[in-house]
Amino acid sequence: MLRYLLRRLAASALVLLAASFLVFIFVSFSGDPLFDLKMNPHTPDSTIRYREHLLHLDVPLIPRFWIWLKGVIFHFDFGTTLAGDAVRPQLFGHMFITMRMVIAALIIAMIVSVSLGVYAALRRNRTPDRTIQVVSFFFLATPVFVTGLFFTYFVAVPLDKWAGKQILSTSGASSVFAEGNFFQRIPDYLSHMTLPTLTLVLAIFSSWTIYQRSSVIETMSLDHVLFARSKGLSPRHVMRRHILRNALIPVVTVMALDFAGLLGGALITESVYSWNGLGRWFIGGASRLDINITLGYLFLTAFFVISFNFLADVLYALLDPRIKSQR
Repeated sequence: MLRYLLRRLAASALVLLAASFLVFIFVSFSGDPLFDLKMNPHTPDSTIRYREHLLHLDVPLIPRFWIWLKGVIFHFDFGTTLAGDAVRPQLFGHMFITMRMVIAALIIAMIVSVSLGVYAALRRNRTPDRTIQVVSFFFLATPVFVTGLFFTYFVAVPLDKWAGKQILSTSGASSVFAEGNFFQRIPDYLSHMTLPTLTLVLAIFSSWTIYQRSSVIETMSLDHVLFARSKGLSPRHVMRRHILRNALIPVVTVMALDFAGLLGGALITESVYSWNGLGRWFIGGASRLDINITLGYLFLTAFFVISFNFLADVLYALLDPRIKSQR
C-alpha cells in the first residue's frame, strides 16, 4: 500500500510540475503587464526598470520560471502584484472565502448524489426513479447563473419580505458590520453561504446522481452479487458489502475529475452573489495582466485538481484492493 501511494504521489508531483511550467509559459506570453506604465510618457525609465526587476521581467523566461517555482515551493512566495503588494496573503485570504462554499457544496453534493443514485437504482423504471432522472437532467441543463438569479429574486427576496428581516443574504460572503470571533459570526456566515452553496450543489449533484444510478444498476447484475443473494444474505448486507463499495469506484473518478468544474462553477456563483473569493480576484488580476495573481490562482487550481485525483487513487485502493495489487 505504501509503495502504491508513494508511486502515485510522485506521479502527481511530476504532473503538477509540468502543469506549472505550461501555465507559466502561457501567462508569460499573454501580454506585457507593464504596458500601461510604459505607454505613459511621464514614467521615468528608472521606475520601469525597477518594476521589471521586481517582477523578474529582466530575467530570461526559463530562469524566471525557476525563480518563481523556488519561491512557491520553499517559501510559499507567489511574488508581488502590479501594485507592489504580496500575492500570498491575498491568495489565501480569497481562498478561505471560496473554500467555505466549495467544501460545503462538495460534501452536500456527495451525500445527496450517492443517496439519490442508489435510491433510483433500487426503484429502477418506477416513479421515484423517473422523477430523480428528470430533476437531475433539469439541473444539469440549467446554467449556474440562472439558478443563482432564481434563488435571489424568487426565494431570498420574498422570504425576507415575509419575515420582515434578512434571513438569506444575496450579496457578499459576510456582513460588513459583523462583530465577534469566528464562532460568534457563524449565523452571519450561514446566512450568506446558504444560497451560493445550494446553487453550487444543484450545479454538480445531477451528473453524479446519474453516474451513481448507472453504476449501481450495473453492479447489481454482476455474478458475485447474484451469488451473494443466492446464499441468502440480507439485502442490506449485499448492498453495503457487495454493491455500494464497487459502485462507488467509477463515481469517485467523476467526482475527482469534476473538481475543476466545481471551481469554475464557484467562479460564476461568486459573480452572482458578489463574493470576493478566488474567482473574482482572479478575473480582476487577469484583466489587468497581473501575472503573479494569475499564476497564483492557476497554480492553486492545478494543485487542488491534482490532489483530488491523487485522493481518488487512494480511494480506489481502499474500495477495491484488486486495484492496489494490480499496480
